[in-house]
Amino acid sequence: MRSSTSGRPGGRFFAGLVLKGAAILAFTAGSALAADASVIERGRYLARAGDCVACHTAEKGVSMAGGRALETPFGKLYSTNITPDRETGIGKYSLAQFDRAMRKGVAADGHNLYPAMPYPSYARMTSEDMKALYAYLMEGLPPVKQANRPSDMHWPFSMRWGLSLWNWAFLDATPYKADATKDAVWNRGAYLVQGLGHCGACHTPRGLAFQEKAMSETGPKGRHFLSGETVEHWRALSLRGLWTADDTVQFLKTGQNRFAAASGNMAEVIMHSTQHLKDDDLVAMATYLKSLPPGENELPAPGVPRKVVAGGLPEQLYSSRGGLGYVQFCVDCHRQDGSGVPKVFPPLAGNPTVAAKDPSTLVHIVLTGGQTVPTAAHPRVFAMPGFARLKDSELAEILSFVRASWGSGTAVSTAQVRKMRAALDPKVDTSTFETPRLADMLGSPNARQLVRGMRLHLETRDLLPQHVGNALNCTSCHLNAGTVADGSPFVGVSAFFPSYAPRAGRVINLEDRINGCFRRSMNGKPLPPESADMKAMVAYFDWMKRETKPEDKVPGRGVGKVDRTLQPNADNGKKIYADQCAVCHGNDGEGLRQADGRYIYPPLWGDASFNIGAGMARTYTAAAFVKRNMPIGFHGKFPLGQGGLGDQDALDVAEYFSHQPRPDFPDKVKDWPKDKKPGDARY
Repeated sequence: MRSSTSGRPGGRFFAGLVLKGAAILAFTAGSALAADASVIERGRYLARAGDCVACHTAEKGVSMAGGRALETPFGKLYSTNITPDRETGIGKYSLAQFDRAMRKGVAADGHNLYPAMPYPSYARMTSEDMKALYAYLMEGLPPVKQANRPSDMHWPFSMRWGLSLWNWAFLDATPYKADATKDAVWNRGAYLVQGLGHCGACHTPRGLAFQEKAMSETGPKGRHFLSGETVEHWRALSLRGLWTADDTVQFLKTGQNRFAAASGNMAEVIMHSTQHLKDDDLVAMATYLKSLPPGENELPAPGVPRKVVAGGLPEQLYSSRGGLGYVQFCVDCHRQDGSGVPKVFPPLAGNPTVAAKDPSTLVHIVLTGGQTVPTAAHPRVFAMPGFARLKDSELAEILSFVRASWGSGTAVSTAQVRKMRAALDPKVDTSTFETPRLADMLGSPNARQLVRGMRLHLETRDLLPQHVGNALNCTSCHLNAGTVADGSPFVGVSAFFPSYAPRAGRVINLEDRINGCFRRSMNGKPLPPESADMKAMVAYFDWMKRETKPEDKVPGRGVGKVDRTLQPNADNGKKIYADQCAVCHGNDGEGLRQADGRYIYPPLWGDASFNIGAGMARTYTAAAFVKRNMPIGFHGKFPLGQGGLGDQDALDVAEYFSHQPRPDFPDKVKDWPKDKKPGDARY
């Protein structure tokens, strides 16, 4: 789950009367003044800081030419053309007219602008910055002839005369005045946050007239400023002292830090605006925000995340429906202890979205999914699928567990999820494979044994160290403890045993098959067939069998196939590995470890990986698995965003990693005693 510190297109939008929009200049005319290159370049930077492009560019449209639809409870607005076109843009605007629009929300022809344009914030700009921004818009942009679309606001909101009264009551057009008791860094940060950054447009609570309750931290209402607001089903969190200055800088520059990853439309803010700001300005903004005491709505998140220690797991992880739901659908990315995966998947421990009193963002992103923001520091995008396929009650159980384990402790109700679902109407995956719910094991007479069997698949290496000789667990190949379609699921598997195994040249039972994995995939030793742990693993398989009969075909069984007429190209596979696999499995296939040395994701070659007798050491078998299951977080497919490579790329990368050095399998000479050996076998 990602953290969203804002939840609107462009990231910091007006939270009431219009709900969306930043820098919407309802201009229809203009004129420019000559400016030198340095002033224009300064204006370009200021436009970045103001995130003008976020609203003034329609999807697949020309930059700054307007046309983006802005939905409001009172009708629809369309952002306007702010290129210097003299007929449809702002090319005829004088500097004075531009200044009046930016500070007072009044267009050149005298009509009032809706405060979707955050002119109460832009009013704090200095005259020098206003001139530079004007110069850039007039001389730094190419003119685009694109007519503006009229607004479609419902009566009486379509009558703009009321906006004059709104301005009279709430607008302070005075430019920012430095606080003499603070240093230059603090004042620069206050200027950017209160002004061009217009952070308060989303993060400050609104009054009855939808005005921001405060425009700065000063005055009798200053405690409201940036103290958090719920906007369009997202929680724009309190920014008052939320993180250390370093954490805030990292977040604004990269879209990630040790607590969170940007989600919702805060990702747009970072992509279009803050990642491009100078480090000095980011430090200034972070310094100012850190100086603000807690506001009216929320206390800041903990200063440091909970330490990741062996055994430091939530008490009800394996004993509650919410905990088992979390194990099934969240652990692969966010881990059992909520620590996440650094620079890949955000932690839940210490995450302000989890800790927030208002769970709106948490519910929103679980229903609809999201993705990390591509930045220069982190260009690779990782996606979180939406989980709308799960029932409202299931999602409430999981989110309540998450908040009890790492957040505020306040439960999320089924009614809250149902209400959010109705408002968002998220798309629901309609694949035929119905994922068994691990939470349902708790209703079985042998629930304790089933949970033990599931854990042996999930934590094989930790629970059976004498039988696992490498860094793998069963779930390394059988995703989500064997519940993912085409991820070698356990659903129905026990119905097909005993059965003839060509590799063994005889009929084998389920225990034989399990021990084959211990000896090959985990390069270890077999479990005694009559041991309690083997019985628990078999019991888990039997629970997964459900109503399956030996003659049935189970949708999603196995890992599928790839086109065997294709020929692998290991050189291309090496490139694919570097681009798609190394972030989780290491540049040299060594796997990814936590700070304490425990593996997060397993090695793909070397002494700690599977041996040459494993099915995954065969190129076409590995390719089929990769095609449907790797990488995770690649897109929005339920439940892991897994798969996405084509047959050729999957085959090439499988050829590359499967033929890297790995442990031998001494009993390989006994394989395929009666049947033809597959052509891609390693021996």
